[in-house]
Amino acid sequence: MINPEILQIVKEKGLLLEKEIFEALSSVNDIRVVRKLLDNFENLAGQRMITRSSLIKNWVISKDINHLTEGIEPKFLNIFIKLGIEINIDTFALKKAEKVEKFRRDYTLHYGKTTFAKKMEVSDFVGHFRARYKDLQNIIMRRNNNWDNLISINKISATRQQFCIIGMVSEKRLTKNKNLLVVFEDLTGKTNVVFKNGSNAFKDADELQLDEVVAIKCTGNNELIMGHEIFFPDSFLLQKTKFDDDCGIAFISDIHVGSKKFLRPEFDSFITWLSSDDELAMKIKYLFVVGDSVDGLGVFPGQEKLLEIKTLKGQYDNFAKYLKRIPERVTIFICPGQHDISRVPEPQPPLDKVYAGALHDIPNIVLVPNPCLVKLHEKGKEFKVQMYHGASIHAFINSIEELRLLKAHKSPAKAVRHMLKRRHLAPQHGISASIVYVPNPERDPLVISEVPDIVCTGEVHRLDIERYNGTLIMTGSCWQARTDFEEKVGNIPDPCKVPVFNVKTHELKVLDFSISEERNLGRSEDFVK
Repeated sequence: MINPEILQIVKEKGLLLEKEIFEALSSVNDIRVVRKLLDNFENLAGQRMITRSSLIKNWVISKDINHLTEGIEPKFLNIFIKLGIEINIDTFALKKAEKVEKFRRDYTLHYGKTTFAKKMEVSDFVGHFRARYKDLQNIIMRRNNNWDNLISINKISATRQQFCIIGMVSEKRLTKNKNLLVVFEDLTGKTNVVFKNGSNAFKDADELQLDEVVAIKCTGNNELIMGHEIFFPDSFLLQKTKFDDDCGIAFISDIHVGSKKFLRPEFDSFITWLSSDDELAMKIKYLFVVGDSVDGLGVFPGQEKLLEIKTLKGQYDNFAKYLKRIPERVTIFICPGQHDISRVPEPQPPLDKVYAGALHDIPNIVLVPNPCLVKLHEKGKEFKVQMYHGASIHAFINSIEELRLLKAHKSPAKAVRHMLKRRHLAPQHGISASIVYVPNPERDPLVISEVPDIVCTGEVHRLDIERYNGTLIMTGSCWQARTDFEEKVGNIPDPCKVPVFNVKTHELKVLDFSISEERNLGRSEDFVK
């Protein structure tokens, strides 16, 4: 007999189930367990169409009993056995305890929802921007509890006065007099604010991004409003977190395994060093891989001619061979980038098991979405690392005059400063801004809700390091020689650099694994004083 509740859940999730699987689930009388089982079946199958054969095949490949049975009581595990997935119920709890002890979780992951059960509608975008406005409004309000006459837009009267509003930028343009007119909106309405050319606020107004949220100090009435000062949400790290343990964190990105330009000997040299008994290498407890692990397939026209490995699975299998050599004491966090097997709109879900199954099989690898906030824990202390591959870096550089004049593609950390200033990783939405994201009416996952200790990005293929109000910014190097496209646009990569940060001392060392006469392995630079 068909259980209508289970059928409804299957429809919500957009799944296709083989008859045997549906019948097995119908024997479960707890709908919460059914949802958990369906989540695990979808993860194990690696696709929306779930068949008994796909479950058995991927179970044989992964043998990931912890992930498969997490949160499910032993009495319900007979479902797996009915479907031919061999689980020893009597020893399952023991195996789980052994693995938890071996790979003790001393971190937590914080990220937005990446899967949705229904087709996106206009109302989802409306909810997304409303959620963004509320989050950033709260951040701004916490910055200053003594706003002078803070009012909502619909409360602006016909009487001339001084007041403040908190608004989202919906439009900006120059007037005939070369003043800047910006349209702001809040949850109550819209209004125009004019910033006079040459005034102190004009520069800040000129660099405003569409869809970002700021506070504005104004004078005027509901017919004409002049803007005098802009307050960004901004980011301030008030206290540095230091661990007692002599713990190191290494950062890499843009490996591009599979490309003919992949710097194989240099990357092999890095993996060999990380696996050695070198004093610094032995201190490294975490490795962050910030996107574009492989070169991908079909990312741009004619890419197949530039590939040494012409299948996605082959590229990830090859990448996994390197990571398997890294000692299990090192926890490896990997998020996707534009070249990875993940959708382009952000937030990007973790790497797909169908193609990147070899990475799923390595026990000390943690696959996370892009972006993702990783909190490292020690005795009640939290050290926060914000991972973001960095597609919006180009949008910031192209739309902010100061960054264009500085040619900030050569110093991309300056673009990341603007993310922290706005407390948002990518305010602008649309192809013209090079950023497209999936709306989330519950919470905008690109809002920087907590100030991180470190922001690490990739994308630009250049190591750049700066501090912004206490937060350490690191844009990643790469492991790919200069491509024809980079030569065409004038981008000069800075490959094979690995920053290593010590959470106890806050010392930062940059290792250079370039194979050349100028190579200077172990070069140390103090960026943190």
